Amino acid sequence: MSPHTRHAHSPGRYIVGVDLGGTNVVVGAATESGDRQYALRSELTRADQGADAVVERIGRMIDTVVAQTMAETGAKRADFLGVGIGSPGPLDRAKGLVIMTPNLGWRDFPLRDRVSAQVNLPATLDNDANCATYGEWWQGAARGGRDVIGVTIGTGIGGGLILGGKLFHGASDVAGEIGHTTIDSTGRRCKCGNYGCLEAYASGPAIAERAREALAGDEASVLTERVNGDLGKITARLVYDAAKDGDFLARLVVRDTARFLGTGLANLLNIFNPDTIVLAGGVTAAGEALFQPLQAELRRRAFKPAVDACRIVPGTLGDAAGVLGAIATFKAQTMGAV
Repeated sequence: MSPHTRHAHSPGRYIVGVDLGGTNVVVGAATESGDRQYALRSELTRADQGADAVVERIGRMIDTVVAQTMAETGAKRADFLGVGIGSPGPLDRAKGLVIMTPNLGWRDFPLRDRVSAQVNLPATLDNDANCATYGEWWQGAARGGRDVIGVTIGTGIGGGLILGGKLFHGASDVAGEIGHTTIDSTGRRCKCGNYGCLEAYASGPAIAERAREALAGDEASVLTERVNGDLGKITARLVYDAAKDGDFLARLVVRDTARFLGTGLANLLNIFNPDTIVLAGGVTAAGEALFQPLQAELRRRAFKPAVDACRIVPGTLGDAAGVLGAIATFKAQTMGAV
């Protein structure tokens, strides 16, 4: 996190944030105001070990973060107000349940209460992409926006909606599932069971899969060399890097990704007319190779006044976005505001 966070200062009150993803769990702490952050740690989720093992890992990481923050600041355990958790959904926030998550394989799992019992602190639960969006709005690239759409692109594609300065959850906590909007009604099958979802085209694994398909036609690409011929090792990050180095096939894959994202975002622009769209997650590593064609696609598909009113920005908080957003959602759920 930021360099000024290393220095001790007079103890205040602290909140721990947990960002649970399909690949990694990230945990950190911050002051109540969010302006000082501490002890950011990341570990592999290892969902294949089962939900109990994941909860134990989260509990251990929280204890480590609390201890490290106490050591850095002189705070006491009683200064920690609680834990905000961001998890893939859909969720039931009132009951603290993860109803279903394709990338973790859980159903009706009481994540909030299990983590709370593990570390003996009150906890709240919200969608991980809501949290990343809220974090960027609270402390990052989307600061100052009132109507903000956040899109997180990693193992899956998540979304968050901030309307009138408040997180919008919808009637049953499913608002903002941008990754599961349909961009091709007869398209690729998605892990959620639907066909043609945005996530099936532009998530990290989908980008890698599309690169592998392109390479199956014996196209020349540095990607083949970079994985020593083992196409199973291709990742979205490798595709982005190869595109930046001028590789023709990788650039095509990134351009197509921009087109798919632009299509999905144009729909949202016309529906919500936001002032800010923030793109977070690994996709920000693609840089201008992605952002330029994405904006061109938006201009082609969305109403001009909607395009003119909206800034599209890459997230600036990196791994800390989901953690800070989880902290902010803890504040919003327990104190009514951030």
